[in-house]
Parts: sequence; C-alpha cells; structure tokens
Amino acid sequence: MRVALFVPCYVDQFYPKAAIATLELLEKLGCEVHYPKNQTCCGQPMANSGYEHLTGGCNNLFVDNFSGYDYIVCPSGSCTLHIKEHLHADGKEEKATEIRKKVYELTEFLVDILKVKQLTASFPYRVGLHQSCHGLRGLRIAQMSELVAEPFSKPAQLLDMVNGLELVPLSRQDDCCGFGGTFCVVEEAVSAKMGKDRVADHVSHGAQYITSADLSCLMHLEGILRRQNSDVKVIHVAEILNHSMQ
Repeated sequence: MRVALFVPCYVDQFYPKAAIATLELLEKLGCEVHYPKNQTCCGQPMANSGYEHLTGGCNNLFVDNFSGYDYIVCPSGSCTLHIKEHLHADGKEEKATEIRKKVYELTEFLVDILKVKQLTASFPYRVGLHQSCHGLRGLRIAQMSELVAEPFSKPAQLLDMVNGLELVPLSRQDDCCGFGGTFCVVEEAVSAKMGKDRVADHVSHGAQYITSADLSCLMHLEGILRRQNSDVKVIHVAEILNHSMQ
C-alpha cells in the first residue's frame, strides 16, 4: 500500500513532531509512506477568505504531487476536507477527482481503511478530546451530539486502545473552539471567548492534555493556555497513538 503523506503548511512550520509521528505510525502499521517534497499549502486559507478563484496554482501543484498513490493521509481534518470538497484542476480534472476520493484524515484512515483493532502505545495521562468542526460536521469522524443517533468517535476509538490513557468527560463535547481559520482574525474577541470556554471545560474536568485530529484548533487553545500560565498541554492525536509504540 503506497501512502502519500500530506503535511499542511502550518503543521510543517509549527508542529513538525505531529507530522513525524504520523509518518512513524503509518510505517509501523505496515504502510509504504512517501512524502512528496514539493508540496506546499493546499489553498484552504485563500478559499476560506473568498479567494478560491486564486487557488489554481495550489490545486495544480497538489495534483502533480499526489497523483498515483493508493491513498493520501493528512494529520489535519480541515485541510483534508478542503481537498475532498474543493480540489479541481484545469486540464487535470480526472486526476483531481481521483485524489478527492483517496484523501483521508489520519484517524479515519486508521479506522476505516487499515481497520486498526489494537495499538501498543502508552500514554498514562488524563486527556480531553477536542472534536473539531471540520472533522465532526465535515468528515463525520464522530457523531454530532445534537443528533438523535448512535454516538461514535473514531479518534476516541483509537485513544481507547492506548495503555494508561484516561479520556475525561466534557460538559460540551463538540462545541467549536473559535479558531475557524480567518475567523479568529476578523472576529478575534468572539474567537478568544469561545476558546476560553473550551479550555475551561477541559481544565475543570482535570485534563492534563488536550488532543485533537486538528492542530489548528490545538494551536488556538494552546495560545490561550499559555496566556493563562496553565500546566495543561496540547498534543496531536498522532503523537499519542505513536507514543512508546514498539
């Protein structure tokens, strides 16, 4: 199985350990992982700001880099969703369509494609799981609590396999953290208040770490935690699943 690793630009610049953990985890689970070295931003920030018509260069480069693989895996729900729903390329639409079908967020790939049933990871801490909006309502990697439906969570399913890890219950388990990409820039006061509310929920329930499938959300929450001089840390789900794995 040839898997291409799609690393979002902000992960590459600010949280490279999450990308490395994703690579190591996939290799330990038997994947032949490739990292296309010419990859850059997928174009999501421009598209979310109303400039999707200017993302042609990003789209063409993405198609050039990621065509021909069995699967494409990304440690970010928001970037994965952007590619799934918005990747188009003039003169290369057939390849773009194939890529949209093959791109997966990490936890959905582990659960739905690799069908992971057990892990040898160990992480002896109390962990709060943040369900990002893109993952929850876009990729459907977890059930929305407002629906009268059977609950599920692919990230939680995997975290339950980690030795010593205790998932802490939250009062509002799938509230938005307020990041929202450019939303945190144009509506900074609302964004900050939403983030403080999410942090307070995790802290009040005794979380030592906050994890998520989306590092953009964790980056937002980490900024608030640092300003509060909190001992609570953020960590991407890949880093937990890869922790001490033999």
